[in-house]
Amino acid sequence: MRRSCWGRARKNVIVIDEGLPRNRVTHESHGFLTRDGIKPDEFRRIAVEQIRAYPSVRFAADIAIEIGGADGDFKIATKKGDTYLAKKLLFAVGKKDRLPEIEGLTDVYGKSAFVCPYCDGWELRDRQLAVIAKGERAFHFAKTILGWSERIALFTNGPDELSDAQREELRVRNIPLHDAPIRRIVSEDGMVNQVELEDGSSIPCTGIFFAPTLAAGSDLPQALGCELTPTGSVTATDALGKSSIPGVYVAGDIATEMNQLIQAAAMGAMAGAGINSELLAEAWEARGQGTQS
Repeated sequence: MRRSCWGRARKNVIVIDEGLPRNRVTHESHGFLTRDGIKPDEFRRIAVEQIRAYPSVRFAADIAIEIGGADGDFKIATKKGDTYLAKKLLFAVGKKDRLPEIEGLTDVYGKSAFVCPYCDGWELRDRQLAVIAKGERAFHFAKTILGWSERIALFTNGPDELSDAQREELRVRNIPLHDAPIRRIVSEDGMVNQVELEDGSSIPCTGIFFAPTLAAGSDLPQALGCELTPTGSVTATDALGKSSIPGVYVAGDIATEMNQLIQAAAMGAMAGAGINSELLAEAWEARGQGTQS
């Protein structure tokens, strides 16, 4: 979306993309009107195909590894050894899910185990669900998942880190709480059927929601000095995605805790408009100075 904005604005753009989006493990993407249920790789294929209609936008299958310079004169070095010069930067590097170290979880991740009920809750509606998280996050997760299924059990994979009041709230709502460490996730062809605990018990389930640890998709924003939130997102100083570093913008998952495909696209469109406005303003000033001289 943002690349199309720049292409239509007749700006020269290089898109450096390693081709490993966060949602690549999922079979379908949801919540994006006109594209609900589309495969993530098909979504990207269509996007790139449409953006290629604008010849000023180029794609590089590569990874940016170092950035120097400042607003108006950035220099980007890539893993393949190429160097690019840019007046402005947009980081749309997303985040990465760091899965809990639970045997069998990677086998079901993206098939019957997910991190976002807004993205995948409909497909698991009314099933027997396991929620894997602890502390305040687990309590919030449990309340949220009840919107899709009342048949849930909470697994904290060790000490639950809940308050007595929270445990009581779970009890009166008949939500089982299991604090024994998880031995493994049992599945067949990616479809979970039970959670085995170290205390010897096995609890049946047909779907999982779990809380991953999130990491930025790249360390470059922080290396440039961009301010971060306590959860690792890059702080945007305005609605257009401007970061704390002049000339640097952010959009998508790296700049928000609300990780939705359609929101990421909207943020990208706003950042594109913000960057183009800066470039137009700079060109206006330069033209004025040229006229006076």
